[in-house]
Amino acid sequence: MVRYFKRGGELANKTQENNADVSAFLDSVENPQRRADTKAVCEMMARISGEPAKMWGTAIIGFGNYHYKYASGREGDFMRVGVSPRKAATTVYILPGYTDFGYILARLGKHKKGKSCLYINKLSDIDLAVLEELIVAGLEDMAKRYPAS
Repeated sequence: MVRYFKRGGELANKTQENNADVSAFLDSVENPQRRADTKAVCEMMARISGEPAKMWGTAIIGFGNYHYKYASGREGDFMRVGVSPRKAATTVYILPGYTDFGYILARLGKHKKGKSCLYINKLSDIDLAVLEELIVAGLEDMAKRYPAS
């Protein structure tokens, strides 16, 4: 999910935390179902993470952050968990990825997934208690991999 651009000869993360207004962004979502679903996931993530909602780039709402550094030397900062009301689906970001969470995803309900992206058409298609379990598991995994400094 982390996208990069060239800055001074090195790759830098394109999706940066910023001070854009989360509420204004959510209110601007045209699709009422996507807007309501994203607000519900935001409330869940805020409660679980204990972190305030922050905009990351122009369309992702993230909670918490961490600093990563790859063996290649590339490093940066990114959110610990997030959500975006994409046109095709509400997208949930569990970082660093879903590879170890198949046992949870099997109980979630109708969804599609990428490496760190979970695509949900509408929240009524899934079990919200299982989504909460997944977010908790993702945050616990992040705390082990990237302890808060």
